[in-house]
Amino acid sequence: MSPPDRKEDEVRRMLEGPHPAVPADLAGHAAERGHRILRRHRAARRLLWLLLVVAVVAFSVWAALAEPWLEPSSDIAPPLEGW
Repeated sequence: MSPPDRKEDEVRRMLEGPHPAVPADLAGHAAERGHRILRRHRAARRLLWLLLVVAVVAFSVWAALAEPWLEPSSDIAPPLEGW
C-alpha cells in the first residue's frame, strides 16, 4: 500500500472544515445564464445554416450563369475559312 498523498490530505482537511455560505439566488442566476448560453448557441447555429444556404444559392446562380462545365470558346485565333 502506498503512503498517503500530501495533496489528498489537504483536500480531506478542506472538505472537513466549515463550508462557505451559498447565495440564495445562485440557482436562479445559473439557470438564467444557462438559458442565455443556449439562446446564443441556437442563434449561432441558425446563422451558420443561413450562411450555408446563401452560399449554396450563390454558387448555384453562378454555375447557372457561367456554365463552367462548358469548354471556353476559342477567341484567340480567327476561324479559318476558305481552305
